[in-house]
Amino acid sequence: MHPQAEASTIEENFSFYFTQGFRAALPIVLGYLPLGFAYGVLAREAGFSLWETVLLSVFLYAGSGQFIAVSLFSNGVALAAIIFTVFLVNLRHLLFSASFVPHLRRFKPAVLALLAAEITDETFAVAISHYADHDPRLPYHFGLHLTAHSSWVLASLLGGLAGNLIGDPARFGFNFALPAMFIILLVMQLKDKKTLLVAGLAAIFSVAIAMVWPGNWNIILATVLAATLGVILEPWTGKS
Repeated sequence: MHPQAEASTIEENFSFYFTQGFRAALPIVLGYLPLGFAYGVLAREAGFSLWETVLLSVFLYAGSGQFIAVSLFSNGVALAAIIFTVFLVNLRHLLFSASFVPHLRRFKPAVLALLAAEITDETFAVAISHYADHDPRLPYHFGLHLTAHSSWVLASLLGGLAGNLIGDPARFGFNFALPAMFIILLVMQLKDKKTLLVAGLAAIFSVAIAMVWPGNWNIILATVLAATLGVILEPWTGKS
């Protein structure tokens, strides 16, 4: 094939698959806009500057992690505890990345590292479903990730700009955005007796630890204890 014709074909293929990823991200955008806006409002309420609010969305890009970071920061929690909590919450992304290996192993490690940094719960769900009947394409991932991430940053910026105008975010229920999101995530994970048992143990441990140990470490300790007991009890609980 002539070099110019080959270059044209590559460009057309890139546009096609990028557009495919862009379209796949549109439902995610509809969810990110209100949630990112709520994050921006709460971040400004917690004392973050507009640029700090936006840069956190650019570099951390983890909805639940950002809500947690803002909440803990506003309650005066130590930086080390905030970083460790966000790390624990985002640890599931390690499993997400590993799930892509069978599909993307032929691409360069630097590209894979970039893709891994852009994975969220929503983009993972869309991409892994897409690969059930499509070949892996990097432009598809670029379109999917760039569209989703851009919408999150834009919503954070708009929320940050509106933060000082809205006043008390509790009047509009923005302060309930994080609990509501985690309640939904929890309900989605309660699929059998084992998950119900672990969730119940985590709640009991968290309340018990909070009553005897002031601070915010009860969440981390309860998570580790409940997850450990879940693994130990798995032979008896099975998959039922």
